Parts: sequence; structure tokens; C-alpha cells
Amino acid sequence: MTDTTILPRPEVSGDFLVAALYHFARLPRFESLREPLFALCQENGVKGTLLLAAEGINGTIAGPDAGIHAVLSFLRAQPEFAALEHKESRASHMPFVRLKEIVTMGVPDIDPNRIVGTYVEARDWNELISDPDTIVIDTRNDYETAIGIFKGAVDPQTKTFREFPDWVKNNPGLHNKPKIAMYCTGGIRCEKATAFMKEQGFDEVYHLKGGILKYLEEVPEEESLWEGACFVFDERVSVVHGLAEGDHQLCHACRNPITPEVRLSPKFEEGVSCPSCYEDRSEEDRQRFRDRQQQIELAKKRGERHLGR
Repeated sequence: MTDTTILPRPEVSGDFLVAALYHFARLPRFESLREPLFALCQENGVKGTLLLAAEGINGTIAGPDAGIHAVLSFLRAQPEFAALEHKESRASHMPFVRLKEIVTMGVPDIDPNRIVGTYVEARDWNELISDPDTIVIDTRNDYETAIGIFKGAVDPQTKTFREFPDWVKNNPGLHNKPKIAMYCTGGIRCEKATAFMKEQGFDEVYHLKGGILKYLEEVPEEESLWEGACFVFDERVSVVHGLAEGDHQLCHACRNPITPEVRLSPKFEEGVSCPSCYEDRSEEDRQRFRDRQQQIELAKKRGERHLGR
């Protein structure tokens, strides 16, 4: 594929370093890593979500630079994670409220350690998805695709990743072109999705290495085929080219991302509703959310940290 000139990444200011990471590996001893990893994060002021399981690790964490580097060093010191890759960005404020460690990962019975699609570097992605013989599939969920997607990509409009296998089986038209190109936020769902596609008999299956985040980091905006912003699972809500923070916020009633324009809607009320969820809530629900929002505002005035967000 034709090489694309990579321009220097724009400087993104922020006091907190954010690291998105994942690595598939056979890790039957994952339970033994839980406590030391959790303790190390706490000691170094690192917060976020880490998903640890027998098939590897996935997550996004944030904290002071030294703290993030300490956690990454600990992980790479484990033989299974020696080749762990991560992507960095910055945040102007701590994007996570707490450290959350969950022992679960993705769709069961799909093993990317055994079979997986072909990696495509960010600089080569445009050429692949511009090929008329390629079907481009966004493997993320509907609330993520609502604020950004690659030009010409198919949106499965799934509510959760567990719906993806059924969506594939119910769309025989995916066999109409020889190439399947898949992408997600950071690469983890792509690994699972391409493994599943290969098991379903698709031959030429490709996925964006490092996901949308790597693409937004490396590909100049003037050459980009990305449209919109990329949803991220922290209080930044979205990022744009150069991994700068986007202008989206969360509706704390339904957790959907909303734009500044949506906040002007008569159906938007801070902590209570937005146009996406207004019709799904009763007035009783909205009053309950108003009461909760009032408690949040009171806690802010008292200088307390509200952990329920």
C-alpha cells in the first residue's frame, strides 16, 4: 500500500496521562495478578477500568505520568504481557472517578490467540477502505457510532457487542465482496470480531491496528476519512484528531453522548433527560432524577466528591 506521510502529532495539554491498552494472551493465572495490580494503581494515583481475564487484559487508565509508567512497567514485566502495546493521550482533568477492575471480557468462545484477521496500520487504512471490493464494518455500539464513523462504513447498530455475531449471521450480503475491513475504538473488539468472522468462513478479513484512537493520533486531519468524534469510556466522553478532547458531554440519565447543540433542546435537563431518552422516561422517573441532581449539586457546593456519576 502507498505510504502516507505522518505529520508530527499536535501537542495536547493536560495534567493527566491517559493510557488505553489491551493484549490477548493465555493467562490462566489472572486471579493472582488482581490484588498486586489493584494495589499498584492505588499507590500511584491511577484510576480507570481494567478488564483482566484468562484471555488477556484490556482497559483504559489515567493518572500522573510516573504512575501510568509504573503500571505499564509492572504489566510488561509479566511474561504474558511483554509485548503489550498502549496508546497515550492527555486529559485536562482526571477522567475517571475511581479504579474499577472487572474480571470479564467480550464474547465467549472466540479465541484471538488462535485465529485473527490481518492487521492494517493506520497509515494504510485509507487505501483499504477506499477499495470498492471492501466492506467496512464498525464493530462498536450504537451510542458510539452516533457521534462518529468512518466514511462509507456499515453501522450494525448493536446495543452490545454480544449482538454482533447474530448481526453477521443475519446479513448474508456481507459475502458479496471479497474483503472485510473492521474497526473499533482501540482494537480490542476488532480482535474478537475478526476472529469470529474468520470462523464464519470469511477469508480476507482486516482490522485497524490500534483502532480509531491510533488513526486519530497518526493520520493528519486533512487526509482523514474519519467523520465526527470518537466516543471514549471516561469523563472526556469524546476525542477528535490529535486525540484532543471533544465537546461532547454525557446525559447522566441515559449515559448517551450529547453535543452542545443538544443541550439547547427543550427536552434536555441536566441530569434528568435528553432528546434520546426523554420519551422513554415517565414524569415520575424525571422527578426522581431531579431529586438526585439536586443532591449532586448540593454535594458540589459542599465541596464533596460525588461518586455516583
